[in-house]
Amino acid sequence: MKTYIRPMSGWWKRNPFYLWYMLREASCVFITAYALMLLWGLYRLQQSRIQYEEWRESLSSPLSFAFHAFALVLVVYHSWTWFKIMPKTLPRMPLPDGLVVVGGVAAVVACTTALMVLI
Repeated sequence: MKTYIRPMSGWWKRNPFYLWYMLREASCVFITAYALMLLWGLYRLQQSRIQYEEWRESLSSPLSFAFHAFALVLVVYHSWTWFKIMPKTLPRMPLPDGLVVVGGVAAVVACTTALMVLI
């Protein structure tokens, strides 16, 4: 008697939920690359101002701009999915789930605005 082995190839393509899940998980690769690029900039700043300026100049290419735009889209999507999970991870509260998500997004917008004003 032969046991049944379920085929695993393309399992994430069959259900839209899994497709979006895999997109979120794959976004970590690009977010890590972006973080490493920023760390490289800190390293260049530590070396000298001239090398830091060379690093900044390298970021002005169209390819770098496209990478930044793509990374921004992925970070926004990744953040949004975590805000949607937030009501499920908190202890039960008398607040509706939607209000918790909107509150989290509003807090991020408020903090970002405050930082932009200070800078």
